[in-house]
Amino acid sequence: MVAAVGDIERFSSPEKLVSYFGLNPRVRQSGDKPAYHGRITKQGRAHARSMLVEASWVISGVPGPLRAFFMRIRDKRGKHVAAVATARKLAVIVWHMLTKDEDYIWSRSALLDWKLRKLELTAGYPSHRGGRAKGIRRRLQQQVVARQRARDDRQRRGSLPSLRRYMETAITERALGRRT
Repeated sequence: MVAAVGDIERFSSPEKLVSYFGLNPRVRQSGDKPAYHGRITKQGRAHARSMLVEASWVISGVPGPLRAFFMRIRDKRGKHVAAVATARKLAVIVWHMLTKDEDYIWSRSALLDWKLRKLELTAGYPSHRGGRAKGIRRRLQQQVVARQRARDDRQRRGSLPSLRRYMETAITERALGRRT
């Protein structure tokens, strides 16, 4: 998606991204008459649009809010219209994720961790095979490193005095007549 879109900042709203993919419906309106909403415009990146529609077909089989949306539209208007509507919704979600730099809120964390680990192994990272002891040892080493980093960060920032010490100093100075 990022390759098809380029810089997401070009699109000030999700509707503009949807229009870029050609997933927005045609609207014909003249005067005070009600608007006619037709098929999608198909103006824009055809390959990216087809990727979104294919992704929506996959999403239709995975439990979650997008599948519920797909099923709701499918029951009313048919499966092909539902696939395109889900693709449009997916484009809106992609816009929000890229502009706000957030992860998908409904992602399954265990599956994501498994996929990232598989990608690491493919990239050549060590496999960390061994018994439970090696995993525990590695986790302890990671905790030690995290504590050292936190301690170094506190020292760099200059650790803040505790509230109790601050209050004792303020009370003592007030008793001596100094201003805090």
